[in-house]
Amino acid sequence: MKQHRKQPVRRGSAVWAVAITSMAGFITALDNLIVTTALPSIRKDLGGGLEDLEWTVSAYTLTFAVLLMFGASLGDRFGRQRLFAIGLTIFTAASAAAALAPGMGELIAARAAQGVGAAIVTPLTLTLLSAAVPAERRGVAFGVWGAASGIAVATGPLIGGTLTEHLSWQWIFWVNVPLGLALIPLALLRLDESHGPNPSLDLAGTALVSGGLFGIVYALVRGNADGWTSTPVLGGFFAGTALLVGFVLYELRAKHPMLPMRLFRHRSFSAINAASLLMFLGMFGSIFLLSQYLQTVGGYSPMEAGVRMLPWTAMPMIAGPLAGALSDRIGGAPVVTVGMALNAVGLGLWALAVEPQVSYTSLLPALIVCGIGMGMFFAPSANLVMSTVRPEEQGIASGANNAIREVGGAIGVASLAAVFSAQGGYGSASLFVDGLRPALWVGAAAVALAAALALLMSRQRKADGPAPGLATGDAPVTV
Repeated sequence: MKQHRKQPVRRGSAVWAVAITSMAGFITALDNLIVTTALPSIRKDLGGGLEDLEWTVSAYTLTFAVLLMFGASLGDRFGRQRLFAIGLTIFTAASAAAALAPGMGELIAARAAQGVGAAIVTPLTLTLLSAAVPAERRGVAFGVWGAASGIAVATGPLIGGTLTEHLSWQWIFWVNVPLGLALIPLALLRLDESHGPNPSLDLAGTALVSGGLFGIVYALVRGNADGWTSTPVLGGFFAGTALLVGFVLYELRAKHPMLPMRLFRHRSFSAINAASLLMFLGMFGSIFLLSQYLQTVGGYSPMEAGVRMLPWTAMPMIAGPLAGALSDRIGGAPVVTVGMALNAVGLGLWALAVEPQVSYTSLLPALIVCGIGMGMFFAPSANLVMSTVRPEEQGIASGANNAIREVGGAIGVASLAAVFSAQGGYGSASLFVDGLRPALWVGAAAVALAAALALLMSRQRKADGPAPGLATGDAPVTV
């Protein structure tokens, strides 16, 4: 086993670490939503159907989700600085490949490769930042890092729409290339190398969970096209479920599991992660369809659609800090519960408001309510995850929660698009609305169920008391 060696900290390395990891976090977070406002232009240029657009989004989120914790393990074993640079290289090269893609198949493959690079880069940003910044200054450093990722999510649809309208959709990928090419040498020159305490790689667990999730998402994407009782679709569901069951059984017995199943013995940890999955299922699936609705039915340009999404995507920048302060006073569970409930209400308002011809002002209340709900979810939910595990397990818990959220997003795009295509389509504005409305109600139901789980967790917290390893009054560390 390779021993962890403390490296001498170079002068100014903390500032460089904050700048490099924050920018890397920005570009990987940006690619979650930057593609949404470009989808109609991609479909017009490259052709393809709804399932191709689904994979354009899900190929990134799915590979990102299933390899996120594996990427952290690679860094622990082979060196975090080295793997960080390799991850940036993969992400940058894949971004160029996506911009040059001549067809939908090549674009989807490039998006999957982007997800691989992002899954290596993202978890290492925090470990590299922690190693470079003194403990007494990490709060500020994490705040800068979190703000960069938050801005990326908030402005993703706007940046994507602006680049698509004024240049071309290819530029939503080209924009990553100069940033990546600048960050790679900076990472090699300005970041200190470090290794983790556990160099083991869970290859079997990674293969099982990757295959299982791919099978389920494939079946959801192909259900309407091939028939829900067809052999490929049923095979995807059954094989995917079997592989996921095999993953759980394997992780229970593995010496160094990628996802320790013991964490889920704490009912609050299980509840907040299940709620997070459902929250992202409803929200990501809805954003996937609503960004297309604003252009296909509303007649807005890509940039105009991005601007009109801002009351939803940018509202967390305002509501998030207020929700964090409120959760410090009354606890995170009530804040998260209300936030998810507001998201469910917002999606319900969308479902009631969408029509073939509707003014933007009629949609604005739904956008604002969803935005406030998202802001009330993010920071308090991270604190809740951390408060249910021991301090030494917080890195694993954070990685698990982020992976589960991304899985929820991938399943959400696939499942809500399946509802949409079963009830409607792209043939006309009326047909689009016919499919969108029931999909939004499904999304609202998923988020409402998430709120119910969070409410159950808040009741359970009093009975559970403090999490193992945390004394009463100890503040959990958010990463």
